Amino acid sequence: MSDIQKFPELIDGYSVGEYLGGNMKETTEMERYSVIREKNPREIVLLRGRGCAWRRCTFCDYHLDFSRQGEENYQLNCEELAKITGEFGHLEIINSGSFLELDEKTMERICEVCTEKKIKTLHFESHWMYRDKLQSYHQKFKELGVTLKLKIGVETFDYAYREEILKKGLNSDSPEEISKYFNEVCLLQGLSGQTEKGMKRDIEIGLAYFERVCVNIMVENSTRVKPDYDVIRTFVEKVYPLYKDNDRVDILLNNTDFGVGGQK
Repeated sequence: MSDIQKFPELIDGYSVGEYLGGNMKETTEMERYSVIREKNPREIVLLRGRGCAWRRCTFCDYHLDFSRQGEENYQLNCEELAKITGEFGHLEIINSGSFLELDEKTMERICEVCTEKKIKTLHFESHWMYRDKLQSYHQKFKELGVTLKLKIGVETFDYAYREEILKKGLNSDSPEEISKYFNEVCLLQGLSGQTEKGMKRDIEIGLAYFERVCVNIMVENSTRVKPDYDVIRTFVEKVYPLYKDNDRVDILLNNTDFGVGGQK
């Protein structure tokens, strides 16, 4: 049975939290390497850094996956980076924060792995606060023969909702300006106050200004922001069918759909 078939049933059942994930697991027990074989085939690794510097987003507890012990992070990250095969020459690296919050030795190892495994395209995520530091990384990886693609979590292009409710810390209401720094965008849907029209509008803006759009459906976690299952049902019935086969749109009904972040 597909996700789209079982999702409405789970919305009405007690197992919603189990299906959608919940709080972050103990970091040492999390799945941190996976292979995505459908849209935009690539390997993906979830690394660990010193922690999200912003840490004010009202809906997010991913920042719990961090450690201030740089050497411990490096050892854990090396174990995951060692799993990369270079099968597609395409790699996505995420961490609970921005890639600039990874330790220096991990960044050096990433560069080595890109060379060793002949990685041609590398995806990182970053917060808006680091936008002026990103160009140097484009150049750094270009010198290694790697094209860097940068993703930002905008969540919604409704500026008031994003900043007053979600507290993203992204002080631009211009998709065009944001796209000058970032190639890809993450959206968050399934929240109270969102509508079918608004969710479609966000995706269409994302497609107009960015190379790729990743739609994340809000999951139950430890924050005060909770999933709105009526909005999620609207998404599943009215929005999901329009974009599920679009090669430029990834849709995560479950926050572990990429194969990382779940419990081993």
